[in-house]
Amino acid sequence: MKDLVAYITTGYPSSDFSVDLAMSLKEAGVDTIELGIPFSDPVADGPIIEEANLRALNSGFKIKHLFDISAKIAPKIDTLLMGYFNPFYHIGLEKFINHAKNNSISGFIIPDLPYEEAKPYKPQIEERGLVLIDFIAPTDPKSRIEKIVKDSKKFIYLVAYAGITGATKRESLDSVVEDIREFTNTPIYVGFGVNEQTAKEKAKGVDGVIVGSAFVKILLDNTLNHTQKIAKIAKIASNIKSKINE
Repeated sequence: MKDLVAYITTGYPSSDFSVDLAMSLKEAGVDTIELGIPFSDPVADGPIIEEANLRALNSGFKIKHLFDISAKIAPKIDTLLMGYFNPFYHIGLEKFINHAKNNSISGFIIPDLPYEEAKPYKPQIEERGLVLIDFIAPTDPKSRIEKIVKDSKKFIYLVAYAGITGATKRESLDSVVEDIREFTNTPIYVGFGVNEQTAKEKAKGVDGVIVGSAFVKILLDNTLNHTQKIAKIAKIASNIKSKINE
């Protein structure tokens, strides 16, 4: 059974909404919730997630809201905190680690902290039983892949293409998947550009997919009320989970 990871923008449009959405996604078959930390300069994200980030910040999002929301979600469904390194550095990595450890959070995804720069922090995270998810890009040479994945845990985040989230590029990942599997048995999940139309294709040869923009797009739809947004996102999640396991 292939896994589905769902990214949601934490606290938008409200804290209660985020909790309700996560629970509905669990019922729809989502295996892991990726709680995105709103940030003013999400460099790896496309315009959809960037807009949701800005709306959340303009609505008054604070890190305390992330901690409150994740404490309610993580004991009920596997949860990762996804954010750029600035908030982790500003608030203090140890504070994030303590919160994660005390509230059943699995670990962190920090897209602007590459392998080389993560080295000082990874032992600090892992000695508490948490994970820092490793990224592999299609442009990474085999020698670098070997270094990155040899100590990887939980799953490897394979970026589907060089670019930002939400795009529709298509690149063959067969060779990079083959290279990864040569050095590790850690599951491989594909992210970037995964939606109802592309999920089945992108899931070929890997162990799961990560979906973000396809869900966040619904969050931004002001023609829908909260109940309608949750129902629509949950339906998309259920369809994607079915397609990747056909």
